[in-house]
Amino acid sequence: MTGHAHPKAPGSGRAPDQDPPAAKPLRRDAVRNHQLVVEAAREVLSEFGTDASMELIASRAGVGVGTVYRRFPNKEALVDEIAGLMLSELTEVARRSLGLPDGTGLERFLRVIGRSLAEHRGYADKLVGHSKTSCVEVLRDRIADLLLQAQEAGRVAPGVELGDIMALIWGLRGIVETSGAVVPDAWRRQLDIQLAGLRAADVPPDSPPAVTRAQLRRIGTGPAATAGTPAKS
Repeated sequence: MTGHAHPKAPGSGRAPDQDPPAAKPLRRDAVRNHQLVVEAAREVLSEFGTDASMELIASRAGVGVGTVYRRFPNKEALVDEIAGLMLSELTEVARRSLGLPDGTGLERFLRVIGRSLAEHRGYADKLVGHSKTSCVEVLRDRIADLLLQAQEAGRVAPGVELGDIMALIWGLRGIVETSGAVVPDAWRRQLDIQLAGLRAADVPPDSPPAVTRAQLRRIGTGPAATAGTPAKS
């Protein structure tokens, strides 16, 4: 008995019950170029800020500017990518800090984030309003866990809340943006002062409430979401 071959779909070159060909993975040189562009962008934007040109990034990477645009359609996409890398790195630091003894993880994390903000001050502000909102939420959750550990160990006053820690981080970023070019380590002294305050007596009863989770989410969506509208808790 003679077998029958499956009929081919017109113009497809394959039988209709066959799976479509898998997407080709990036070639090794394409992967390498992607890494070169990202590393160069982190260096250039740290030095010159987000006004730096794609041509300068391409030159630092040792590739043509067309190679940069093949991977990233515009500078905003590239900035979002490297800010996302910074976000992922900080989340991993927070996760590992949870394993430190005696509630010391929060202090360790804050020192690491201060150093990271200083090293990447040219684009660190892009962490606020980053496109990966779920990743931002994960980082906040890890910071909240670190705060709870520190409070349970007696290293941080019980009235301190997540919004207070986030405000502390915003303050570090502001110090870095203002003085980083002249005094790169100015944030260190201010963090020491803030840490001493966290260990002090509880928050005064007449102090305004801390920034809430809902407000943090609204702040995280960037200025456009908050302009002209009153904050809600």
